[in-house]
Amino acid sequence: MTTQAASREIAVAVIDSRESVAREARTHRHDHDDESRSGIGQPPPCCLHVGCTPIDEGQIAQEMQYHREADPRRARRAAAQALVVRELLRREAERLDIDAESECVDGETAEEAAIRILIEREMTVPVPGVEACRRYFEQNAQHLRHPDHLRLRHILLAAAPEDVATRLAARTRGEELIAALRTHPERFAEFAQRHSACPSREDGGELGWIVRGDTVPEFERQVFMLTPGLAGLTVETRYGHHVVNVDEIVHGTPLSFAEAESKIAAYLETQARQNAIQQHLCLLSERYGVRGLEHFDA
Repeated sequence: MTTQAASREIAVAVIDSRESVAREARTHRHDHDDESRSGIGQPPPCCLHVGCTPIDEGQIAQEMQYHREADPRRARRAAAQALVVRELLRREAERLDIDAESECVDGETAEEAAIRILIEREMTVPVPGVEACRRYFEQNAQHLRHPDHLRLRHILLAAAPEDVATRLAARTRGEELIAALRTHPERFAEFAQRHSACPSREDGGELGWIVRGDTVPEFERQVFMLTPGLAGLTVETRYGHHVVNVDEIVHGTPLSFAEAESKIAAYLETQARQNAIQQHLCLLSERYGVRGLEHFDA
């Protein structure tokens, strides 16, 4: 991987974060530094460098706890990226002689404050004007709508994510309930009271009206694709398998420009900020050099 390619990957680690750049660049950090560096015997192996500064496997392993992923390889790569970003920004703040000791706010460390000041100095994010917002609205009006609403009932057959046998049994039981409900739909409330592990069983499985964001993402991805009536298959989530009946769907109406303008402006400003961060990290990667990040692609 070339240095420029590595820098593109580095930028993603910051862009995907919900935290500020300064806090994302933080070490997370001092509580266990001694533990992560004091392994028995040989020092931890190291294949990652920012300039002449090594980032070893001990540091990466310590950082991984802050990057939860189902695939540990993705967590390892995210941890490596975060450590590279922190080191790049730390080096640049040091080069510019940013002394933030007296400017810490809201419990920041000196390093966090220096990075915040660096970002404020180096990145100017333009505020989108009305014309830019209107242009975006005209190009994307079909996607700018009030949220859809679903009114539904469900029966939760609980199973832990790692319990394969119980999840298989829950799916089988759900399919049996669906088959019975096709013949006797009036028994949904009865089945919910008898079988559901959700507190809604006391209300016959009623969840009422929901919009996206009210429940877990994997549930919403599936139920918002359903048509009214009993779902033919169970809906699987981290909690188990759900038997679902959609009672009513109300599709969202289009937003007017006045309703959408503030959301569009916030979105465009976020995009501009992300682009500025990415470009700045690319420049820093070229300035200081990043070696070894390609080893985390596998």
